[in-house]
This record gives sequence, C-alpha cells and structure tokens, in this order.
Amino acid sequence: MALDTGNVPDEFRAHPDWREPVPPITDAPTLGDGLRAARKASGRSLEDMSAVTRVHVRYLRALEQNDASILPSRVFSIGYVRAYAGALGLDEQLAVERFKRDVPDPSVPLQAPVGVAFEEVRRYSPRIIGVLVLVGLAVLGWNVFQRVSLMTPAKPSDLVAVPESWSVGAVPGTDGAVVLDVPRAAPPDQTIPTLYVTPGLEAELTGLNAAEGEAAAAAAAEAVPVQKAFNPRGAVYGAAATASNVVLQARKATILVVRMSDGRVLFARQLAAGEAWRAPIGVQAIIDVADPAAFDVYLNGEHGGRLEQALTPLSQLNRRAEALARQASEEIARRTRAAVASAQGLATEG
Repeated sequence: MALDTGNVPDEFRAHPDWREPVPPITDAPTLGDGLRAARKASGRSLEDMSAVTRVHVRYLRALEQNDASILPSRVFSIGYVRAYAGALGLDEQLAVERFKRDVPDPSVPLQAPVGVAFEEVRRYSPRIIGVLVLVGLAVLGWNVFQRVSLMTPAKPSDLVAVPESWSVGAVPGTDGAVVLDVPRAAPPDQTIPTLYVTPGLEAELTGLNAAEGEAAAAAAAEAVPVQKAFNPRGAVYGAAATASNVVLQARKATILVVRMSDGRVLFARQLAAGEAWRAPIGVQAIIDVADPAAFDVYLNGEHGGRLEQALTPLSQLNRRAEALARQASEEIARRTRAAVASAQGLATEG
C-alpha cells in the first residue's frame, strides 16, 4: 500500500533532514523505475550506491534500465536486487518477487494451463470416441466378411460312395479266403557283415596257413583274460610310456618317494587322486610310501593289484612285469602249437 504523504505539515518538510518517503516498489511501473525513483529520492548517485552495495555501476544501471542482457547469472542478479533494495530502504523480498515477475527464468519451461487442456479434451472427446467406434466396427465387419466369403458348404466324402467289396478273411478282388503258411524263421541278429579275407593273402603276410591262423586266434581267445587297463586320470610323471613296464597310480592324495640305492632321491611328490608315476626299467631304487593301499600297481598296462609294502624294491616290480609278459607269451605259443597240431590232424584224417 502506498504511503500517504499529503498530510505532512510544512514545518516537517522545511526541516534540513527531511526526506520524502520512499514509495513502495509495487507502485512503480517496473522494478527499474522503482529503484531509480528511490535512489533519486535519497539524493545519491549510482557511484554512491555502488560503494555501499559493492555492486558494479553497470549492473546497477542495468537494473534501473530493466536491461537483463547485461546482468550476470540469475543467482547473482537476485543478490544484486536484494542488496540494492536494502540499501535504498525498500522491501528486499518484494523487490526480488518483482524482479522474478518482470524477468522470468528462461530455463523453466512453461506449463500449459490444466483447465484449458481439460476443456479441450471434454469438447472433442465425443468426436474422438465416435471415430474410434467406427474404425472398430469397420475392422470387425471386414473380418466377418472375409470369413463368410471363404466358407464353403459341406459335402459328403468321396469314400462314402465307394461300396465295401471285401470282408475279414477275404482278399480284395477274389472270392477265396486268405490262407497263411508256416511262419518263417527270424532273420539272424547280425548287423556287421562277416570279415572277408582274400585266400592266400593272410598266409603270404603272416607265414601261416589258414588252419594255423585260426588256431592262433583261438589260442589268443582262450588265453588269460586281460585285467583292467591303466587309465591316466591326471598328470603322469617319470619315464616315457615306451620305457616303462610298471606304473604306480594314486587312489587318493598321498606322498610318493623313490630313492636310489646310493641314497639320492629319484622322485618325490605329493600326488593327487588319479596322478601316476612310471617306473624306469633297469633302475635300482626303493619305493617309499606311507600308505601302500593308496597305490594301484599296473604291470605291462594291466592292473596288478595294490602296493603291498611301505618299502618296495623297484626291481621286484619290474621282475613281476617281465614274468607276466613272458608267461602270457608262452601260454599263447603253447595254445597255438596245440591248435595247429589239432588242425593238421583233422586235415590228415579228412
């Protein structure tokens, strides 16, 4: 509300310290006009106000001229308005609000009036709903038309017109009954054809005639069955496969130490389950283990039981492997000679 200065006595106006009351900032046409009027009423220049507010003269002049292009960022501009209004004795908050109204923030997007948008929707909603209903009816009608146009009247099957000309026990096209023969034997259960051997080729390659070859095969089939073969399930240490007849395989995590006859350590390692060590041929060494049952012994690639002693000479295992290999070879040779003699005797009698 503006100050009423019309009833001020003249003696007060004649006083040297009299100053006209500062009009409120809301009565001015613009914020700049109000600030300029208040400054002139105080009798101070822009330089005086700059010294009081510590704001540069060009910014104060821009505020009075309502020129926002010269002002810095909005935060500093509001601070300048607040300081200028306070120095002039004006209401700082009213000055700030007037500045925000006269110079709106361009970074804040304008929002459409909610009431106007709602009225527009209410005005055009019946038309929109009507158009949507018409489109839905058109789509539905088109689908119904397509289905009706594709429908064909049902007709009886062609099989109905064919009379039944045969019955159970009769052969179609004949008057007699079906007579079944004795069932045939089932075919042999054979999916792999018999191996064909060119006559004379095997004797030429092996030096054995047909009877001797069959006898050797029969002898090999009747030999001692092969034991479980060595299956590496982890790292294999020691000698190469072609230079070893003995393999020790760990059944569980355990330690294996192999010492030479002079005390040197040939091999020492903690083996995991499945890891193995190949023993070299012709080496004098002692196998030292804490748990003999934790090792499987393979001789010539076949399972030969478990390790029996905590301290086992390696030569003992190598001799066992050699004896088993010699025994198997002699057994096959013996059976081959017996089978060949039997085959020759049958040939002589025939």
